[in-house]
Amino acid sequence: MAEKLKTAVVGVGKVTDLHSAALVNLEESEFTAVCSRSKDKAGDYAARFGVKAYTDVAEMVSTERIDIVIICTPHPNHKLPALAALEAGAHVLIEKPFASSLEDCDAMLEASRKHGKEIGVVGQRRWYLPSRRVKDAIDAGKIGKPVFGTVNMLGWREKWYYDSDPWRGTWEGEGGGVLVNQAPHQLDLIQWYMGEIDELYGQWSNLNHPYIEVEDTANAILKFKNGAVANIIVTNSQKPGIFGKVQIHGENGASVGVQTEGGAMFIAGMTSILEPPVNDLWTVPGEEGMLGKWIKEDSEFFNSLKDPQGYFIERQIEDFLHAVMEGREPLITGEDGRVTVEIFTAIYRSTRDNKPVKWPLVPEKRGDFDGRL
Repeated sequence: MAEKLKTAVVGVGKVTDLHSAALVNLEESEFTAVCSRSKDKAGDYAARFGVKAYTDVAEMVSTERIDIVIICTPHPNHKLPALAALEAGAHVLIEKPFASSLEDCDAMLEASRKHGKEIGVVGQRRWYLPSRRVKDAIDAGKIGKPVFGTVNMLGWREKWYYDSDPWRGTWEGEGGGVLVNQAPHQLDLIQWYMGEIDELYGQWSNLNHPYIEVEDTANAILKFKNGAVANIIVTNSQKPGIFGKVQIHGENGASVGVQTEGGAMFIAGMTSILEPPVNDLWTVPGEEGMLGKWIKEDSEFFNSLKDPQGYFIERQIEDFLHAVMEGREPLITGEDGRVTVEIFTAIYRSTRDNKPVKWPLVPEKRGDFDGRL
């Protein structure tokens, strides 16, 4: 097993710093290069970290013999650099969401299979201690079969947020609103906890952001193949930005939950996390009295971290590095990332057609960007 893997990033936006810092810190990583379409931006960024600058992904991977590339470009621009990296021989980790369209998802998954390279998607909230505790309880059968789940994410975005980058708040540049940008972490958790989806009915709208093209609010009802159901409510239209919660209720009457966001939603490179993630619901028989202890311990650990968000990004990148070194799948695969894209695509299509959408979803060729337009 190789002692170090040569790593690189593509895109030099606000979130890239979190990944670059992790690639510097991790002993398994030899941070080597950065790629941007802008030669000046690539050069400036490379100088900050003492790495090589490139404007062509394939050239970067081939010249530097890069093992792993992390894609940090805007959502609709994930496919092309990912394909270039995979074809040149690198494994690829992509910032969430996996893509903004199912067509792009399938192209990247096919290239991963064709070239025998791993592909994964960022979802670092799976590494939060309270999130893992929920998953472990479900896997251990502590709530019986999960029968009902809820996602509630009440957040807020000011106009300055959308003005901070020209691609934000646009269909072409961002691929969507709250569903595509803020909600993927919670959408990933609900499908991780509940299992395979069978059907979804949903609606999206723009309630109070008239200066953007995309949705600021969405809700949906999901039915799973095992007969379970779930509700999803996500919004960027509620001041000041209150919380993000995923709660799972079991057939034995017990419930478990995690509050992944509190106080206000985190914005990479722009804000800090206000409240630590905690288990906000726990009625497992015999463990009801543990909630206060866990909240105290998890909060103390989280608050002891110099850079909490960077810490959990680092844990996911560490898992991806080890997956490549050990020849196994990462905890969050490209297929997992596609499920999240299926969920928000189904909400767009369900709103357009005013009817439930069945799984699995396949790309459409209707020219309306899966019901967004």
